[in-house]
Parts: sequence; structure tokens; C-alpha cells
Amino acid sequence: MNNKVKYQLLVPTSKHLTGLMTWFADKDSLSKWAGPHFRYPFNEQTFIEDLNLQKLSSYILIDDFEQLVGFGQYYQRLNKCHLARIAISPEHRGKGIAKILLKQLIQKAKNDLSLDVVSLFVLADNVQAVKAYQSYGFSVTEYPDIIELPNCLYMTLNN
Repeated sequence: MNNKVKYQLLVPTSKHLTGLMTWFADKDSLSKWAGPHFRYPFNEQTFIEDLNLQKLSSYILIDDFEQLVGFGQYYQRLNKCHLARIAISPEHRGKGIAKILLKQLIQKAKNDLSLDVVSLFVLADNVQAVKAYQSYGFSVTEYPDIIELPNCLYMTLNN
């Protein structure tokens, strides 16, 4: 018998987004994840508005128990599938869930956007995230423009 947990990528409901809000207890953790323009303190309305759900393809990752374990977004940027706001629930970090989320989100983005190269931004001091992306195959790449956010890395994945 296979006891492996299965994970599914779904469009988030308001219940999922309310759960996602609990992952960010302070301005620093929110800014690291969502960027400097995300309002803090937030409420349900501002959180959902700032996610730009109408502009960005947004997905949650749930496990067999319908527990929210991950979140991510994507859109086309510079003719690449650009990932944004990748997050793993605090209690599931360090357990390999990021690779599962990345695999499913990248597959969905490539299919939806018909693009092969994937990119993302990450703060250099978010060491755990940088390591997760590098272990998946992303590498730091020169961004063709000015990055407005200090200490920000541009990473790409070529497949």
C-alpha cells in the first residue's frame, strides 16, 4: 500500500486566502513574500486586492486532507513564465513541498502561456527560498533592466 501524500493545484477560494493570510505575522515576512507594495497591516479585503487575482494566475497547493500547504502565482514577463509570491505554509517548510509546488505551478504556467523559460525574483537574504530555487534548477541571471527592489535576485530556469 502506498502511503505517499498526494498534492493538488487548485484555484484558491476565499477560505484558502483567509488561511494564507495567517502565514504572515509581521510586515517583514509579508514584504519578503509579497513585495514592498503589499499593504500592512492588512485585512481580508486589502489582502485579496493586493494579490491582484484578476491579473495574475493564482493557485494553492493542497494535500490529501485538503490542508493548504502552498500558494503561487504566475504571469508572462519578458516573454517568460514569471513566478510570483511562492509560499509554503510555515508548518510544512523544509519538507520538500516547495519542489512539488514548483513542479506543478511551472507545468501549469508553461501550458497556459506556451513559454519554456521560467523566471522569478527573490530577495537575496531569503536564504531558504534561494536554496530551494537553486536546488530545483534555477540560477541567478542578469536582469535586462533595473530591479527597483534592493537586494533582489532575478533567477531563471531553462528547460
